[in-house]
Amino acid sequence: MSEAATARRLKDHAASLTTMTRFVLATLALASGVYTYLGVRSLLDGSATIVFFAAIIYSAAVSVGIYGFWTYLLRFLPEMRDGASRLVLVAVMAVGSVMIVAMSSWLNAAALAGSAAVEQHLAETLEDYTGDLDQANTNALGALSLLPDIQRAGERFARLADDERESGALTGTSGSGSVVQLLTQMAAQMRELEANILASRETVATLFKEGQTHLAAMRGLVSESGAIAPRSDRFAEQAVALAGVIAALEQTSVAPSVMRAAEDLSVGFIAPVADGSTADLAGRQDVVMATIRSSVEAQSKALSKAAEQILAQPKVPDRRYVPLSSAEAVLLYGGDFIPSWAGAISIDLLPAVLVAIMAVVQAAVRRGEEQMADTDRITAADMLRSLEIHDALLARRVAAASVVPDADQAATVEDEADAAEPAEDGGRQGDERPAAENVTPLSLSERKRSDS
Repeated sequence: MSEAATARRLKDHAASLTTMTRFVLATLALASGVYTYLGVRSLLDGSATIVFFAAIIYSAAVSVGIYGFWTYLLRFLPEMRDGASRLVLVAVMAVGSVMIVAMSSWLNAAALAGSAAVEQHLAETLEDYTGDLDQANTNALGALSLLPDIQRAGERFARLADDERESGALTGTSGSGSVVQLLTQMAAQMRELEANILASRETVATLFKEGQTHLAAMRGLVSESGAIAPRSDRFAEQAVALAGVIAALEQTSVAPSVMRAAEDLSVGFIAPVADGSTADLAGRQDVVMATIRSSVEAQSKALSKAAEQILAQPKVPDRRYVPLSSAEAVLLYGGDFIPSWAGAISIDLLPAVLVAIMAVVQAAVRRGEEQMADTDRITAADMLRSLEIHDALLARRVAAASVVPDADQAATVEDEADAAEPAEDGGRQGDERPAAENVTPLSLSERKRSDS
């Protein structure tokens, strides 16, 4: 009896929640439609009127589809008694849920977190461009690491030339001869290479400062409040300008020039002819110039190796900023916006919980009804309807019974009248006595008055 009462109460509760269930479904479908409208509007291009009506139509179709889909499932799935039908409807619900996520949930997520996703795209792009600018600046300034060696080599050649000119430190004979000329030539080449590197440093500094200005503007656009679309457009302009600065820095690097100059020190080495006044002096000059040649070759190899290491540094990749819509950004950075995705999907798939609840309740009601007697299944409303039907049937039976005797009595009266008429006719024919003309017939009432 307790299970019967529980089943009856569950049935009453389910009936009382029908209106609430419809209200919940309508509210969720409306909310999904609103956010779908916001997501679709960010994807469409064209005039404002076309975009508005297209987004309205799409969002209305989504709302109606979601409401109808879950309404059908709420009506039919809890009523399924066999396992095969229930599994088929569950599979249909799973397929429909995937379709709802595909046509609505990702647009809802775009409406909820689209601006934040686009801002994250801008922030990550900014980080990439910052790294590119630093790498380009490092590559451009790499040749500066060779500057101390070049300066030291140039100073050494210049000092040896001065010593040879003043005291004959190399050949033993002072004066400006072939050795001094060669040392002065090598010192001049080193100073020229040093001047090129110093000039490139100023150019690199100017370009790097310009790149920093573009980066500052891009940072301001990322952190700025307001609509994301115009900020993204201005960000793209700054990104294009910054890409030009990075390319200029790549071309400003003097490392290739240093490497070629270092190779020219040994390959293009031209020793002057010994100009000594005596054969002994000329011989000593040749020995010194051979020594200088060996020193220049060693210096050339050292500079070439250092320049190769600079050139071996990773190049700055060719980067192009690609603007993203809010929906595309949500898909690209979906892992960073899991709460927004969860909320968007929950709006569309929350009715599945209601379907499961109704399925459990209907199953409990059926189990309770299986153990109920026939009398337990009759409600007060059923009893009142039964009494009304009984009274109506009884009234019709009484009416039918009253109509039948009246019809029989009428038929009997007609038969007696038909039987009396021939008898009267026969009497008249048999007696054939004329009625007395002087006799006045009196009615019963008149007789009574006369008697009185």
